Amino acid sequence: MLRTHTCGELRIKNTSLDVTLCGWVQRSREMGGLTFIDLRDRYGITQLVFNVEKNPGLFAEAGRLGREYVIKARGKVAERSNKNAKMPTGDIEINVEELTVLNTSKVPPFTIEDNTDGGEELRMKYRYLDLRRQTNKKNLELRHKLSIETRNYLNSRDFIDIETPYLIKSTPEGARDFVVPSRMNPGQFYALPQSPQTFKQLLMVAGFDRYFQIVRCFRDEDLRADRQPEFTQIDCEMSFVTQEDILNTFEGLAKHLFSSVLNMEMPDFPRMSYDEAMRLYGCDKPDIRFGMTFTEVTPLMKGKGFKVADEAELIAGIKADGCADYSRKQLDELTDYVKRPQVGASGLLYIRYAADGSIKSSVDKFYTADDLAVILKLFTAVPGDLVLILAGATEKTQKALCELRLEMGRRLGLMKTGDFKPLWVTDFPLLEWDQETNRFYAKHHPFTSPKPEDIALLDTDPRNVRANAYDLVINGTEIGGGSIRIHNKELQHKMFQLLGFSEEDAQSQFGFLMNAFEYGAPPHGGIAFGFDRWSTIFGGGDSIRDFIAFPKNNSGRDVMIDSPSEIKEEQLKELQIKISREPVK
Repeated sequence: MLRTHTCGELRIKNTSLDVTLCGWVQRSREMGGLTFIDLRDRYGITQLVFNVEKNPGLFAEAGRLGREYVIKARGKVAERSNKNAKMPTGDIEINVEELTVLNTSKVPPFTIEDNTDGGEELRMKYRYLDLRRQTNKKNLELRHKLSIETRNYLNSRDFIDIETPYLIKSTPEGARDFVVPSRMNPGQFYALPQSPQTFKQLLMVAGFDRYFQIVRCFRDEDLRADRQPEFTQIDCEMSFVTQEDILNTFEGLAKHLFSSVLNMEMPDFPRMSYDEAMRLYGCDKPDIRFGMTFTEVTPLMKGKGFKVADEAELIAGIKADGCADYSRKQLDELTDYVKRPQVGASGLLYIRYAADGSIKSSVDKFYTADDLAVILKLFTAVPGDLVLILAGATEKTQKALCELRLEMGRRLGLMKTGDFKPLWVTDFPLLEWDQETNRFYAKHHPFTSPKPEDIALLDTDPRNVRANAYDLVINGTEIGGGSIRIHNKELQHKMFQLLGFSEEDAQSQFGFLMNAFEYGAPPHGGIAFGFDRWSTIFGGGDSIRDFIAFPKNNSGRDVMIDSPSEIKEEQLKELQIKISREPVK
């Protein structure tokens, strides 16, 4: 090794030790006859000292070092006179006796410090430089630890890590596939897997009753802060299990990660049905760090001559404790917020229950003081509270009220970093009806089993069939989801029929799975966790990009390597692909 120690490990106990360090020049400062250099490597920063009186040549050489030069420095550890309590190595410094420049560096396009002056696009273009910042190193170290602890837990419970193919068959369900042309089979294409779903089910048929994989997956979909075209899953499957077995096993995994990575002991996770989540929070991934649940007031507000209420399918609201003193300006800001296209409400109603007991609302024209008092009682409001109400079509109103609730949570500081509130959401609908295509789609995926007690409804009332499915939600983010799978060929066939598959389509796309079910498929189920999301939540980040070594930008581009890009005409000819330069109509 070129070095004897790293830049993060030396302490006061190492005083007088002769050491050699290697790293990058973080910054340099000259003070009289002394030059101080902060030397950085993956493990930390150590201060180097060059003394003009002791070694003028070495002092001069140090003065020529630029930012991000790669150097090797040998010297003795000494106690610092001006200690830096903010640095783990802040009690010591190295009196350098020998210096070697291992490589020079151009001036970087941004400062490589936590509070950098580089914008996101610039830092993504020079991601290899951005990764030198301690913040990003800590993010990737956290991700590494999550990976190790996940493997430790699953291995201790007899799960076996098995790799599944990356070049598979394209299917039309779910998000768009990334496709890969086959040179040896002209005109035919592989697809990159959106998940290893069918393969892990086949592994259950094969008898590998506990499988897992930390696996790369691919989806060609529009991007958000919690989405990337390629992402990583903790993918798991088990045989001879019930939903309760799955929830207990993977709640155990979650608790293990909280304990081993964050040193937090978590209580048992609460559970909530999909219907209850929609009724109380307006979404299937509620943030339960704070209350402010929905209260429906439809019967109380209809029939009073207020057209908005009389024509509404749902009228519901939330209670903001202690917010009755909100100004008109603040209420107007909230009204503008709910009217944004992303939220979709047509307006906002409010009732102020002042600290002196007086009641004032935006609908005083239609409702008496007694009417408003009854509504406030239903909200269990007390003097000083503010009630915010939305009205309209059920789904649209639930979505808008969910967004308003989260906005109030942010404004009131109720969503505290480091406060983790996991939740299991269960009993999802099996199917979703799409008005445009006039057909059902699988809420989860086509292999999800219905609740045993609801199977009879597949023939009579498929809209109300509940799935044997479950999601793990933490602080309003879906961390993972799974289901008990269909393992019976006849039930899988019925599911394909409900989803509008012809016999030919079902056989063409999933015949291999249906055939496997004829050879003794065991009852099985599983779950997949978003590994990037786990990392982001544990690291207190806002975007999964910060916890991926080389992420794509919001346009799905890698601006560092300039990808995607055109390929040479020779490659296209080999693949027998012709590219039309005409715009798609």
